[in-house]
Amino acid sequence: MILVGVDGSKAGLEAAGWAAREAALRDVPLTVAHAIPRWACETESGRLSEVAAWMREGGRSVLRAAEEQARREHAAIDLRTTFVPGDPRAALIEAAEDAELLVVGSHGLGGVRGMLVGSVAYGVAGRAPCDVVVVREPASPPKGEIVAGVDGSPASSGVLEFAFAEARTRGLRLRVVHAQEYPWYGLDPAARDQDDLQVVKQKLAAQHPDVSFVEDVVHGHPAEVLRQASSGADLLVVGSRGHGALAGMVLGSVSHALLHHALCPLAVVRTRPL
Repeated sequence: MILVGVDGSKAGLEAAGWAAREAALRDVPLTVAHAIPRWACETESGRLSEVAAWMREGGRSVLRAAEEQARREHAAIDLRTTFVPGDPRAALIEAAEDAELLVVGSHGLGGVRGMLVGSVAYGVAGRAPCDVVVVREPASPPKGEIVAGVDGSPASSGVLEFAFAEARTRGLRLRVVHAQEYPWYGLDPAARDQDDLQVVKQKLAAQHPDVSFVEDVVHGHPAEVLRQASSGADLLVVGSRGHGALAGMVLGSVSHALLHHALCPLAVVRTRPL
């Protein structure tokens, strides 16, 4: 099941459309969810009942609009709509317990002026129990390519697995990008993991022989290298944590930066062991 969170914003509708296409490609059901305060879900009588009913009706309007958008993308999709009670971030994380993918828009109605990514997108990426896709309108026309950012960390295994599967399902080529920040010193913090990573790549390439892929080793800061690589990509795939992650951070520094600056939809893949 794919879960998409919507809030009535343009970004939410874009997320619903993207999620519908993805659900059709994966041949899985789609659940469209809208968060409203828990008391509005539960209040049927009393002095706040009219306000609660008004909020529920507004929520149903949001869900209807998102369902219409999803069905425009794929009319025959297996789709249901639901309210999730509470703060949108916590509610979506809880609702995603049985999902294989959580999809949200890059901005919503609750966005703060000057922020490059909405609070919900930031709040669920890295915290959800499944992979997360943050949908934003591409900065340039897609060129039929999935870009995967790897650094040799344990997160890279899941990134490659996700990216190969997406490329195969969509019939797109795959570009695997490994950014090296300090080539002039000969220091590669991922060097000790490269043999394991190569084994993973070879295994996935054997499992997906119909996927055309290339590997790029680029000198530069990983966040900037991947930001540039995302221009024209259909999807950028990164891990939630990497070699640049700091203790106590839910997201690694690179995935955090790309939430703000990626130029296409961004998939943040939860860490899996190599």
